[in-house]
Amino acid sequence: MHKSVNDIVALKKSKKKITVVTAYDYALTSICEKAGVDVLLVGDSLGMVVLGYENTAQVTMDQMCLFTEAASRARRNALLVADMPFMSYQACVTDAVANAGRLIKAGADAVKLEGGRFITDAVKSIVNMGIPVMGHIGFQPQTTTLAQGYKVQGKTKESALNLIEDAKALEEAGAFAIVLEMTAHETAGVISSIVSIPTIGIGSGVNCDGQVLVIHDILGMYEKIKPKFAKRYLSLSSDIQKAVEDYKNDVKTSEFPTKENFFSMEKGEFEKLKRDIDKDGIL
Repeated sequence: MHKSVNDIVALKKSKKKITVVTAYDYALTSICEKAGVDVLLVGDSLGMVVLGYENTAQVTMDQMCLFTEAASRARRNALLVADMPFMSYQACVTDAVANAGRLIKAGADAVKLEGGRFITDAVKSIVNMGIPVMGHIGFQPQTTTLAQGYKVQGKTKESALNLIEDAKALEEAGAFAIVLEMTAHETAGVISSIVSIPTIGIGSGVNCDGQVLVIHDILGMYEKIKPKFAKRYLSLSSDIQKAVEDYKNDVKTSEFPTKENFFSMEKGEFEKLKRDIDKDGIL
């Protein structure tokens, strides 16, 4: 049995840090699963990292369902959470519930919504249908960039108080956890101490109950954006490029493939084939 929402909430109560990794496909999700992370997140950041979009706003429900299905086939022990993409829940509660249901059918255990007090009706409705919800406040990639650009949240008293109210509203609406993205670490620490549900930080300091990073950032595979909050444990981008260049050069110089990389006919069959070819004048 994989982890449940209650298992994740219990980690906060026992003061154990929660590990979350964002992954999008079967291969990398399998590796994250073997590493023993607590939560796997199929983030709409796949639009940028995998599909090459400029931002996450272009990601569709069909795409989120496709990648959620792929990740769910690799999941064994972790809780699987899927992002609800832009405009899949903002227009009306009916859309929110229906689209959350699509992600659950695709294999998710829970869904994640960006926003605070203004989306609590959607959160309540989804939770009332029996679908667990993870909130997401602070920097919200789907909308914050439209007005503010990439800006750290909660740096002033007023901004911090707004985030605190958002967090409390999400908890009251039934969210089981909240992602705090690019939030001043002091504000994130206060929120983490006020709400009883886990906070998952990304660029929000050590006082959150857990942390989330994108697997491509962990491995150093995505070069277009290098956020300050992403710690790179490897630099695979350059290693992969070098491997492809070596492959290209081996092909150009006929060093690949060698006899270890191809297959041969049964003994004596090639000679028979050549005799027939010569006899029939095929060549």
